[in-house]
Amino acid sequence: MLRLDEVAAAAAGDAGGIDPGLLGDFLPIVVEAAASGRRLRRTELRACGEHGAAAALVGVPLRALVDLYLSACWRLWEELDTGPDAVRVRAAGLAVLRAADDAVAALAEGFQLARNDLSRQQESTRRDVFDLLLAGGPAAVEATGRAADLGLDLTSPHAVLVARHDLTFDHPSLTSVPRRLEGAVSGRHGDTSPLVATRNGLLVCIFAAPDRASVTLVGERLATVVAEATSAGGASDPGAGPGRAWQAAIGRTRPGAGAVRVSYEQAGSALDLAERLGLEDAVIDSGSLVVYEVLLRDRAAIDELITAVLGPLHDVPGSAAAMVETLEAYFACGGVATATATRLHLSVRAVTYRLQRIGDVLGLDPTDPAHRFTLHAAVLGARLLGTFAPR
Repeated sequence: MLRLDEVAAAAAGDAGGIDPGLLGDFLPIVVEAAASGRRLRRTELRACGEHGAAAALVGVPLRALVDLYLSACWRLWEELDTGPDAVRVRAAGLAVLRAADDAVAALAEGFQLARNDLSRQQESTRRDVFDLLLAGGPAAVEATGRAADLGLDLTSPHAVLVARHDLTFDHPSLTSVPRRLEGAVSGRHGDTSPLVATRNGLLVCIFAAPDRASVTLVGERLATVVAEATSAGGASDPGAGPGRAWQAAIGRTRPGAGAVRVSYEQAGSALDLAERLGLEDAVIDSGSLVVYEVLLRDRAAIDELITAVLGPLHDVPGSAAAMVETLEAYFACGGVATATATRLHLSVRAVTYRLQRIGDVLGLDPTDPAHRFTLHAAVLGARLLGTFAPR
């Protein structure tokens, strides 16, 4: 008498100890096929597909599932009594091999279809949580548990990165960046998982930020995955510096579901400020731009400051914008005339002449520490508002 239960148990052991119940009625069907020479029927193949789907839903690897069925077949062959007739043995062997072949094909199809459905469901869930967190308010709080299920603990510190690319992150050559970044930032043991998606052409990443190193890591990994994606897609990726193709900003780190939207808005504002200021860093820390945000909080006051401090430059023959550009470069170079000359591609003599002329006209000496703060604040304000010196 055939010991099908023992065959199934041994095959399950070969496959790493998975549930032998995933075989269903496969073994009795193979016994019948070996005796009659028939192939598996449509209903039997459908059942194999259902077992494949069931395995996918409980997390059984496809390799282990295939191993279960193939091991069951060769172990069953040892138990079959095919008699001494070589023709009969050959026919039975072919029937078993065809049954294994057809069953594994049906298994793999059912498994893959179920995995695809599961992946779509998970992606939909991730997107829903992502959108709720960025929306903020009660909806974000309600999404805390779902975010934790996805590997993002919002009770711990976290931050948001926002990046823009000249091509936008919806460009075909960059569509792999969210997935790559998600994989690159996920915890080594799968214990943390960011939420990464595109929004209006921007890349947005919500990630755990327990310390400064984790924030720095996200920026570094973004640079790597963008470079890989653009290289594979043939797009330009100059990186940081003049003519760069992309730039990112990271909002400040805080715990709590409501902090996601705050960090998101900070990152977006920092990205806009960086563009207006012409900052060349690839990844901007929003905390480093607080002083610029302070300047913009009182538009009337900053307009008045720009007009009062820089307005007289309009009366200077030549370009007022060139004078303000000289001040901006001078402050950016730490008040070193030689470095300013190099930055502006001018002679040191030309720079010192301009600085002296600016001091004469404005009554504020750029080289005097007592005057430098007022001048620097006015120059920064003019840059932020997109004009050097309004009339």
